[in-house]
Amino acid sequence: MDFLSLQPAELQALTLTLRVAGAALLVALPLAVVVAYLLARFRFPGHGVLNALVHMPLVMPPVVTGYLLLLAFGRKGPIGAFLNDVFGISFAFNWTGAALAAGVMAFPLLVRPIRLSFEAVDTKLEEAAKSLGAHRVVAFLTVSLPLALPGILGGAILGFAKAMGEFGATITFVSNIPGETRTLALALYTATQSPSGDIAAFRLTLIAVVVAFAALIASELFARHLRRRLGDGDA
Repeated sequence: MDFLSLQPAELQALTLTLRVAGAALLVALPLAVVVAYLLARFRFPGHGVLNALVHMPLVMPPVVTGYLLLLAFGRKGPIGAFLNDVFGISFAFNWTGAALAAGVMAFPLLVRPIRLSFEAVDTKLEEAAKSLGAHRVVAFLTVSLPLALPGILGGAILGFAKAMGEFGATITFVSNIPGETRTLALALYTATQSPSGDIAAFRLTLIAVVVAFAALIASELFARHLRRRLGDGDA
C-alpha cells in the first residue's frame, strides 16, 4: 500500500489547499451573507446589475476571471499596486492570490442558497421584532440570521468545495508555484502532465474525493442538528 502514502509535495499541496479554501471562505462568507440579504429583502436601483455581477464567475470561463484578477490585483494593476505600496499586501504569485481567486469563483455558490434561505424567512417575523423596539440590525441578527443558518451552512459547504477544486482562475492569476500556489487541483494537473505521474494523480484524486465526501457528510449532519434545534425553538 506504499502507493497510497502521500509524498511531501502532495501533503504540501493538500495543506495549502485547505489553507486557501479556509481563507477564501472566511473572507467571502460574511460578504455573501450581506449581499444575499440585500438581494432577498430590498429592491433598489442596480439590483439586477448587482445580481448579475455576483453570478458572473459562474458563466464566464475561469481563465477570464483569473485574467481580470491579474489585471486588477497584479503588481501593476490599480488595486494590486495600491495594496502593495500602502499596506504591503501582494496577491500576485502568492497563496493569498490563490485564496482571492478561489473566493471570487466560490462567491456565487455562497450567495445563491443563502439568498433563498432569507427569502424563505417570513418578513412578518422581522416586522414583529421591530414593532417591539428592535433595531433592524438586531432583528436581522436575532430573527433572520438564525432561521437562515441551514442555508448559510449549505452555501458555506458549496463554497468551500468550489474553493478546494478551483483551477482555471488560480493558475491564470497566480501560476503553478510549488509550495506557494500549487493547490490540490494544480498538483493533480501537474501529475497528469508527467509520463510517470499516474500513481500520484490517483493519490491526489482519492484525497480530493475523500475530503469532499467528508465535508458533505459533516455538513449534512450539522444541518440536521440545526434544523432540530430550530424546530425545538419553534415548539
